[in-house]
Amino acid sequence: MAAPLDLDQLHTFISIVDTGSFTRAADEVHRTQSAVSMQMRRLEDRIGKALFEKEGRMNKLTEEGERLLTYARRLLHLNRETLAAFDDKALEGTVRIGVPDDYADRFLPEIMARFSRSNPRVELSVLCEPTVNLADQIRRGNLDIALVTQCEDTRPSEIVRNEPLLWVSSASHMVHEETILPMAFGRPTCQWRQMATELLDASGREYRVLFTSWSANVITAAVLAGLAVSVLPECALRPGMRVLGEADGFGALPDCKIGILRGHSSRPEIVDALARHISESLDNISVPLTEEGGTFDFAALAAARGRRLKPNHIMPGW
Repeated sequence: MAAPLDLDQLHTFISIVDTGSFTRAADEVHRTQSAVSMQMRRLEDRIGKALFEKEGRMNKLTEEGERLLTYARRLLHLNRETLAAFDDKALEGTVRIGVPDDYADRFLPEIMARFSRSNPRVELSVLCEPTVNLADQIRRGNLDIALVTQCEDTRPSEIVRNEPLLWVSSASHMVHEETILPMAFGRPTCQWRQMATELLDASGREYRVLFTSWSANVITAAVLAGLAVSVLPECALRPGMRVLGEADGFGALPDCKIGILRGHSSRPEIVDALARHISESLDNISVPLTEEGGTFDFAALAAARGRRLKPNHIMPGW
């Protein structure tokens, strides 16, 4: 039977990737740089593959290193989860988290599952509202932490994910070819609405706003019914939607930045733990293009990370 992998070596490996440097990783794991290098040589010997390769002065992951990274994060997470299950001093209390419903369906299940498994004594109180409202709730002290879209009119957040923003219509209708384009948007203050209308105006495309709502479910319903075109982040796409592109007369939209806002909590250790789980969850989750049953297979999703949907892609069922 093969000897198990060394968790300390995997921890150092992840630190190198996350900090981008052997030197900074050495500071983080409280070892000398030579000790870190020795750990990586031993890990490469154990795996039987080179994990890093030189690119100028930088060390970048090999293809085998990318594969190992997915498993290493899972092993370290399982290790923390196991220790937490037997920790009599585990975190206890309540944490209040806010999430826009654009992100809730795709991100919340994984965030809640990861956090609850590691912190079974912490109660999660969840509020779903638009980013502007959540930022206000943070300022008022009504939330401990919020997952938000980084906007110009909110204070800077800790960016944890860049999400492609896409033009979408129904795959069963040709509403995007109408002379006067019917649109479904968030409220006039919505940043995505402003970016979309600026592009439409610049291209000279005629449109009218047919539906306005802060609810992602309402916007989704209008799109799927073939009543309007909208803009949604990749994570909010649903079966039966078509991604539109330049060939359809729709210019590229910038990515939206998803970040974490923290409030002034009496239990910052709980907020820190939840923030870490949010970051780890969003780093692993991709749009499930082929999975069935609504479950996330991390090994399969790891291979799909970095893929971007092409115009005219039709979302399958999941």
